[in-house]
Amino acid sequence: MPATTVTLLSRPGCHLCDDARAIATRVVGEVGGVAFEERSILDDASLLERYRDEIPVVLIDGAVHTIWRVDEARLRSALLEDQ
Repeated sequence: MPATTVTLLSRPGCHLCDDARAIATRVVGEVGGVAFEERSILDDASLLERYRDEIPVVLIDGAVHTIWRVDEARLRSALLEDQ
């Protein structure tokens, strides 16, 4: 089981979420040993309340890594540091 999990908090129809998904899945695939999951804030009232105006949000092991725009190099660096 991967030691690290990247979670994308998104919602349908969000173009920034589409961009974040593409970057996160690419980086997770390159780094290896990292799990990726995506959760819609529309499926969880607490996530919707907390992140309504801040999506997409990328979490690494439950901690906020970035909001809105994902920097590919920064995400890669953070994941490599965790290994």
